[in-house]
Amino acid sequence: MPEILIAVFVVLFGLAFGSFLNVCISRLPRHESLVHPRSRCLRCGAMIRALDNIPILSWIVLRARCRHCHQPIAWRYPAVEFAMAALFLLCYLRFALTIAGIGCAVLCFLLLGLAVMDTETMRLPDAFTLPGIVLGILYAAFVPADDWVDRLAHAGESILWAILAALFLLLIRWLFFAIRHKEGLGMGDVKLFAMIAAWLGPAPAVLTLLLGALAAAVYGILAVALSRGRRPFLSTRLPFGSFLCAAALYTIFAGDPILAWYLHFYGISR
Repeated sequence: MPEILIAVFVVLFGLAFGSFLNVCISRLPRHESLVHPRSRCLRCGAMIRALDNIPILSWIVLRARCRHCHQPIAWRYPAVEFAMAALFLLCYLRFALTIAGIGCAVLCFLLLGLAVMDTETMRLPDAFTLPGIVLGILYAAFVPADDWVDRLAHAGESILWAILAALFLLLIRWLFFAIRHKEGLGMGDVKLFAMIAAWLGPAPAVLTLLLGALAAAVYGILAVALSRGRRPFLSTRLPFGSFLCAAALYTIFAGDPILAWYLHFYGISR
């Protein structure tokens, strides 16, 4: 019974953080304050009452429409709240109430927010990626270790992986520009990958990059095939950061078997 109660509270926390994440998604790409003004309808500007701001439930009760102007409320709001609650629950089920579980929840919050922001605006705000790198380094320092020397070594390794990840994507970015004479990757993608490497380490970060690139390629091929020449898709930018975030989430919860299968070819156990 206590485990069920804890799981319920974890889900409720996830819904609350999902509601806050929606505020971040709506405001950070526009460089708006997260504090002022209060939550408001983006169409009519009316302030949203506390009872109309209950995660998921209010969206259902209001029938997905603003109480004042009756314009539709985007499905993204309940979807983010539900996804955040589900991810928090997965973190608890996988790692329990441990430092790893809390760290996983923080990383999921960052990844989900960045994925949605990149999809909607093609932006990966520094307000998420840069603190995310710092939090990844701090998390590495708090991973269980024998003494502070080991903790500092873990933090140093996290810094190293973040730097190497950033340099690798910068190299790809430079090569693409040298060949095509236009940008293929934004600096936001570079910072995002550095954040992922700081949190997950080298092997999971590489797997994330491979899965993200594969998913983006499949999406691009399908989009070209389905467009049938009606749209110049090849000149359209893809939110690569969203694919990276999705791949990182997959790696966190389901990447170990893939990594173990690959590393055993080199006699490395995970």
